[in-house]
Amino acid sequence: MKIGIVGGTGDIGEGMAMRLSPVFDVIVGSREQDKAETTCTMTRDMLKKRGKDCSLAGVSNQQAVDDADVVILAIPFRHLEMTLASLHGFEGKTIISPVNPMEKHEFFTFVPPADGSAALMVRRLLPKSAHICSAFNTIAANRWKALDEELEYSVPVCGDDESAKHDVMGIVNRISKLQAFDAGPLAVSCMVESLTPLVLNIARYNKMKDVGIQFR
Repeated sequence: MKIGIVGGTGDIGEGMAMRLSPVFDVIVGSREQDKAETTCTMTRDMLKKRGKDCSLAGVSNQQAVDDADVVILAIPFRHLEMTLASLHGFEGKTIISPVNPMEKHEFFTFVPPADGSAALMVRRLLPKSAHICSAFNTIAANRWKALDEELEYSVPVCGDDESAKHDVMGIVNRISKLQAFDAGPLAVSCMVESLTPLVLNIARYNKMKDVGIQFR
């Protein structure tokens, strides 16, 4: 399976590439291909030091979409609409949105678009044949990059296409010690996205770090 990461040179995109590339063929996309290639070189070196092989290619965001079976949108919410408007070729592909619409003032707040969630906004913006799922919303960038530590979190996955959701849950379950949970249709994604500002506020006000969620 080829997994493309749009925005693969941002903090979350880089971290996801580090965790995914020893298991899957990962295509790191960026607005600047040179940055994507640099990220791949750095990731290969980091993984090699840990005795891990990986499959990585650094390309443009558009080529990441073109060449992938599954596309992850590792994009800040404020850039989401503009980025998707610049790309094409999403038809028939599974699209994963880990995007959280939130703002930080005195504390973190959930600020969804008129659609109700970032994932529902993605569904509106992309072709109807694209299969949108939300996943990975509550895993912080620094946790993705902490390669010497396991990721022991629960990952709610939302989606309207059962086959695509099953595939996404399969991806989740092959990464470290993550455990996927079917959270229902894409309409539920607003509840999942709102967990991230909640988790950040809990971490801040209780002087904690690496706060995540687990279902037991």
